[in-house]
Amino acid sequence: MPELPEVETVRRGLDKLTTNQFIEGSAVLLPRTVAYPLSVAEFDNSILGAAIASWQRRGKYLIAELIDKSKKPAGYLGVHLRMTGQLLWLKQSEPLQKHTRVRLFFPGNQELRFVDTRTFGKFWLVPPASSPETIITGLQKLGPEPFATEFTSAYLAAKLSKRRRNIKTLLLDQNIVAGIGNIYADETLFKSQIRPETLATDLTVAQIDKLHAAIIEVLEIAIAQGGTTFSDFLNLLGVNGNYGNSALVYGRQGEPCRVCNTPIEKIKLGGRSSHFCPKCQE
Repeated sequence: MPELPEVETVRRGLDKLTTNQFIEGSAVLLPRTVAYPLSVAEFDNSILGAAIASWQRRGKYLIAELIDKSKKPAGYLGVHLRMTGQLLWLKQSEPLQKHTRVRLFFPGNQELRFVDTRTFGKFWLVPPASSPETIITGLQKLGPEPFATEFTSAYLAAKLSKRRRNIKTLLLDQNIVAGIGNIYADETLFKSQIRPETLATDLTVAQIDKLHAAIIEVLEIAIAQGGTTFSDFLNLLGVNGNYGNSALVYGRQGEPCRVCNTPIEKIKLGGRSSHFCPKCQE
């Protein structure tokens, strides 16, 4: 699943390529991709003629602010890529990919095409009178952004201090901090020298400080490298992210640790794979 760095990479591309462009039409090829409104015809009619004022990211959600031709608010377009969703900026004449689900048509024969193999990705069209959180209810449950001022070591310590669960699982909890998934949880724990199965209640203040700093550092590096490509992620122009080439532990089971040369190990926690170095993360 695309995580914060991949979604932020897409957001920056969307801002660059689609801002101030009017949507000339749409085609929903898989109706259940549109979570709101329930009518595909209403989605098509409502988005027609709207322009994208800007794109924002909240956790793993993408949210476009829409305006009409008078530059008045025209609602919001929300997108969640889920596990395998891809947004691609293409010529309308490009052959359709097998798993194309939604097409948004723009001037100059361009389109924003949503391709999703597993079909879990979702679109929401939020009416002008509503806030995104009232329609995209998952937004209500998100914790702070890792780069937000309220995401401090003290905040993280307060959230973890009474949780008798392993730290890897808690890092994936979007209620605690938004945007971290399996890849960057593993990378962050390696940077922090914390084993993934460590109970949150057993972490020291110094370890939590180190974990807080590592979350920010790892995500900043991954964003700078355009995210990670291990399976489905591509940016808007179909280019792979580069972080996977320099991953510290994720996806490197059996390979030597980049610090100490000890083979990287993999275990299952809560049904998810966790990669770690048994020496660096003693």
